Amino acid sequence: MKKFEIPAYYRSSITGKIKEARRIKDLRKQDFTPTVLDFGPVQFYIARHFGFCYGVENAIEISYRALEENPHKRVFLLSQMIHNQEVNNDLQSRGIEFIMDTDGRQLIPWDALRPEDVVIIPAFGTTVEIEHLLLDKGIEVQKYNTTCPFVEKVWNRSEKLGKDHYTVIIHGKPRHEETRATFSHSAQNAPSVIVRDMEEAHALGEYVLGRKQAAEFYEEFKDKHSAGFDPAKDLRSVGVVNQTTMLATETQAIADYFRSLMSDVYGTDTLREHFADTRDTLCYATNDNQDATYQLLETDADLALVVGGYNSSNTSHIVELCERKFNTYFINSEQEIKSPQEIHHYHYHAKEKVVTNDFLPPKSPVKIVLTSGASCPDTLVDRVMLRILAFFPGIRPVEAVLQDFERK
Repeated sequence: MKKFEIPAYYRSSITGKIKEARRIKDLRKQDFTPTVLDFGPVQFYIARHFGFCYGVENAIEISYRALEENPHKRVFLLSQMIHNQEVNNDLQSRGIEFIMDTDGRQLIPWDALRPEDVVIIPAFGTTVEIEHLLLDKGIEVQKYNTTCPFVEKVWNRSEKLGKDHYTVIIHGKPRHEETRATFSHSAQNAPSVIVRDMEEAHALGEYVLGRKQAAEFYEEFKDKHSAGFDPAKDLRSVGVVNQTTMLATETQAIADYFRSLMSDVYGTDTLREHFADTRDTLCYATNDNQDATYQLLETDADLALVVGGYNSSNTSHIVELCERKFNTYFINSEQEIKSPQEIHHYHYHAKEKVVTNDFLPPKSPVKIVLTSGASCPDTLVDRVMLRILAFFPGIRPVEAVLQDFERK
């Protein structure tokens, strides 16, 4: 796989070495067991896969190159390049300005842009409408387009579904930049509708069964369907794609639900006419990170620390998985760990910051799961580890622990 040129301070001296050693020993990615680092009074279970993915490193390389190549021009990002405050803050400190926030609210008016400005399209991609708007202003959009190739793969899959006369059901978060972009591209070729979860999939199924009327659909799925969508006609043949960072098991469950539903309504003999078996369209990194997290659940750890941006979709799903077994703390950096007695973390379900006291159990050794999302620099994971280690007297030196790992 291609190696990207990204700033050295995103590279890790601890977890980066572990990841590279594991990669060399397991080129075919068959071993998803975590790495155990034993520091004596504290042990870390490090996920086999975590951190920057192909799409993120590609976006970082292009964004920093845009700054280097255009020292005398204004450089803009449509919105956050990725969902990580460390990366976005650094880009802003170097002069990049964000045109919109992550919810699509305008920060800089379109009228303020000039043809000579540089506009970077983030890894999530953008809508067809925004791309045309920029082109109409004479702004070149492809030179610094960082859209992840796995997102573009979803767009291509949606286009094929439309050409084959299927309606596209998008499993995603409606307000997420990637889902908005995928919906825009999908709607160019096919009737399209967004479902956030299994509950909304079942709600959509009621219209397939004819139990609800169109008027209810337009209210229930307001702002989640393409123009002119007719539930009585457009739900006769469907295919499912997803935002690339959703939970794989949930996407599969939604696809299985619609396959079963279409089989019940139209019979198995004509199922292919009514359901397109697209398989999930998650990116490889999301799959790898989630599979590695399932292996973390097999450990006897006392708690889990998940590092990443609070608006990161893929990170939130790792949190959801860890919560199935561990007391899980979703933090954006080591700064959230105030002391052995106090941690500030994000309650994903309530969408608010909370404080937990005595989060480290009074035992020895304390066993901690440590992982991160695909948009999180490995250096942040290192800093979290070192912050925790500073609370424990008599720990083994990091160099000695790494040497033990390398000898295995």
